[in-house]
Amino acid sequence: MGSPPERLLRRLEWRLGRRLDGRLQGAYRTIWHGAGVDFTDLRTYTAEDDVRHIDWNVTARLDEPFVRQYTEDREFTAWLVVDRSASMRFGAHEGKDSVATELAVSLARLVSQGGNRVGAILFDNAAQRVIPPRTGRDQILRIAHELLKPSPAAKPKRSGTPAAGTDLTAMLNLAAKTTASRRSLLFLISDFIGDPGWDRPLGRLTHRHEVVVVRIVDPAELDLPDLGLILVEDAETGEQLLVDTSDPLLRGRLAGEVDARETELAAVMRRAGVAAHRITTDQDLLSALVRMVRTAGQVRR
Repeated sequence: MGSPPERLLRRLEWRLGRRLDGRLQGAYRTIWHGAGVDFTDLRTYTAEDDVRHIDWNVTARLDEPFVRQYTEDREFTAWLVVDRSASMRFGAHEGKDSVATELAVSLARLVSQGGNRVGAILFDNAAQRVIPPRTGRDQILRIAHELLKPSPAAKPKRSGTPAAGTDLTAMLNLAAKTTASRRSLLFLISDFIGDPGWDRPLGRLTHRHEVVVVRIVDPAELDLPDLGLILVEDAETGEQLLVDTSDPLLRGRLAGEVDARETELAAVMRRAGVAAHRITTDQDLLSALVRMVRTAGQVRR
């Protein structure tokens, strides 16, 4: 039967083969924009161009914006930055962590086509794991093996002191430090539940790399189900609260908070210029991946 990573990869390969492999054909381009290193020419700027490719010296000299053109690499390096914090273990259908694992392994398998290198950064406040980028099926199995391990246990809290939420700033800074040597394609997979202040590190990351954000969400986080009186525990802090989910005032207030949070998150992603996708735990993963492929590269700075 094989090991758990082998079984997971075989199952995903069988599902991916018919739906997505045909979209990966082409001599030098991937489904996501490559990041070539060889300068070839200059041309005038158009509205669809990435502003990071503007040659400011030529633009100032000719008083008209020009962009540099590059030869795209046949091979590129991709990194999977996966949030493995406590809040990712919440949710139905085996939880957000399970969806993130299947998504990361699927993406590793897709982008490894043609000899592309894939690495991974698995982040938790208590522990981080960096898997250097390599090629081949063994590398995908290694990433799957690490993702299938239980997430690190949260550190014990001091009496009366709540544990901190996910340090998204630290996660993004670790990604920036780890990938500093080469422009790469980064997939950020997280629920983005954590302390504020991570928008600037995200913006700095997008100046260096091609970044695709995948936000994993459980439907209960968007629309609280009416379950009557329940005990709710914060996965990040361990704080418990008795909640009457049938209370219309409570439901209305929570709905307003959800709308505000969704609006703010969308604004942060727009300011950073990243391609952002939202996947819920009750979605078909293959359908979500197809949509990601179809819209790849449309959200550009």
